[in-house]
Amino acid sequence: MPAELSPIDKAKFAAARRAVEFVEDGMRVGLGTGSTAAWMVRCLGDVVREEGLRIRGVATSARTADLARQVGIEIIDLDEAKWLDLTIDGTDEFDQQMNLIKGGGGALLREKIVATASDQMIVIADAAKEVAQLGAFPLPVEVIPFGWQTTRALLEETLVSMDVLGRTTSLRLNGDKPFVTDEGNFIVDLHLSRIGNARQLALVLNQIPGVVENGLFIDICDVVIIGQGDGRIEIRDINKGTVEHDRIEFVESENLFSEMGE
Repeated sequence: MPAELSPIDKAKFAAARRAVEFVEDGMRVGLGTGSTAAWMVRCLGDVVREEGLRIRGVATSARTADLARQVGIEIIDLDEAKWLDLTIDGTDEFDQQMNLIKGGGGALLREKIVATASDQMIVIADAAKEVAQLGAFPLPVEVIPFGWQTTRALLEETLVSMDVLGRTTSLRLNGDKPFVTDEGNFIVDLHLSRIGNARQLALVLNQIPGVVENGLFIDICDVVIIGQGDGRIEIRDINKGTVEHDRIEFVESENLFSEMGE
């Protein structure tokens, strides 16, 4: 493994490679978006090419679909798949109840649709993503471009009555222009610092006209796989109530490391 690979990247890779072991022949698999999910797609592609694993993937973003095809994974759309056996994705934050904040990569709408259309959602993360209470990471809210400033004002007005510490908002930018999602929408990031009642906030935000979806994933995640930079793994299953420990041995010749820049 190249010495320049950071401990965070090693942790992401360890979690990703362990998660791929949940994928079985013939499955329809949701493929997440983001740097940690990209490790998973690479690992899964290795298994497809080297072991002949037959799966069909549903990507949560155009860039994930492109990467999956590059590594030999067949991509279909969700309408063709209808339902998925498993989704593997990363997260920006998770708490002890395995509630999540997602959307840092801008794919929260597709990610939530795909995750909820799956029998099981597995989240892969480095240990730094675990928090006592959600909210330090800005909460993404996807909004339609029409009247987005009005929608933003309504979001700020709504936050006054919510149990949050901060109430500032910002339009996500791509350079000097609004960031545009794969669905053609904008993202307003809510800088809340602390979310007292994530379930209530998720429900209230989606009632605001112009809001398409928010990045709170409540009661969706089934398993969290937490990676450490030394290869240690912790697997928490909320349905079974179990916590397992494992270890991934890094291989010096691992071809993924020369291919991944994330």
